[in-house]
Amino acid sequence: MGDFSGYMYKVIRDYEKDHPNVHINWIDVPFSEGEKRTLAAVMSDNPPDLINLNPDFSALLAQKGTLEEINEEAVSEFNPEIINALKYNDKLYSIPWYATSAVTIYNKDLFNKSGIIRLPKTYKELAAISEKVKTHTGAYAYLPTITENDTMVKILNKYGISEPEDFPRAQEVFEMFKGLYQKDLIPQESITFTHREALEQYMAGKIIFYQGGANFLTMIKENAPSIYQNTDVTEQIKGPLGQNDFSVMNFVIPLRAKNKKEALDFCLYLTNAQNQLELAKLTNVIATNSEALKNSFYNDNSTLEAKARSISAKQINRIIPQLKQRRNQKEINTLVNAAVQSALLNKDSIDRLLSNLEKDVSNIEE
Repeated sequence: MGDFSGYMYKVIRDYEKDHPNVHINWIDVPFSEGEKRTLAAVMSDNPPDLINLNPDFSALLAQKGTLEEINEEAVSEFNPEIINALKYNDKLYSIPWYATSAVTIYNKDLFNKSGIIRLPKTYKELAAISEKVKTHTGAYAYLPTITENDTMVKILNKYGISEPEDFPRAQEVFEMFKGLYQKDLIPQESITFTHREALEQYMAGKIIFYQGGANFLTMIKENAPSIYQNTDVTEQIKGPLGQNDFSVMNFVIPLRAKNKKEALDFCLYLTNAQNQLELAKLTNVIATNSEALKNSFYNDNSTLEAKARSISAKQINRIIPQLKQRRNQKEINTLVNAAVQSALLNKDSIDRLLSNLEKDVSNIEE
């Protein structure tokens, strides 16, 4: 948040003016150091009173019993689907600050050349047009970064697959990606590239569809202006359940914090509709406060960026069934990614891979 220190200091000054007995010391930590420093801090006798984290790490701290439980009455102003998504063991330990929900960014010129009439809305539809797209344009339809972090886990969740016993039902999804990979209808780099590298492929005109946040449009505009001129946006690609995936940053209060009441009060001030909306206008993130989401700012299609923002905000209202963070989620992501990579590289039969995946995930959760 260092790039937005002007905004942060203004919110802090305004709050301190109304609460003269409270002094707030804001420390901005480099993202790469965040988890290590936070873990050490929450285990100490003098942790920060309020910490901004991602839900994965927040869930880990909740598992360790190091976070204060949040009374749900305090968060009644927030989008209820996001609140439910943040719960761990049906208890709330965090307060959402801002969210992102990927949209589909696509090359209009290549799409028109592909001979496809209707934009694909699901992974199945996207897979079905991939061959025709490549034949007519020479470009790939898309580059799924399916072994990056939780990408594949989120795709499976869109098919209603999230529990260990669900994994055998992932046959259809694995077969779909394996078929595309082996027919060279998705790039070989699909099992190694990150979303940033996939974006470079989009900016080079080598793929038609790219899934990412509205903020990536700025990067396209700056680095590939000719591609930007031929770019449009639509809703993110869905599975058969029709929900959207999203990412969120939240606040937590350590169990050992000395000023919990003040921390919660300031947090609710920082995340109120007015302050969230001001931050959103500076950054292109999506507010999590229900009142802020109703603002006309999220109903503006005057520019490409505004259109993407509007689509993202609407998607936040359709995220159920959402992906619940589980104990050892990072290890689960690694197991799923290894399984899909083995499937694409034809290292083992898919049914055996999924059977082993079910056992491996069950074992690490015991």
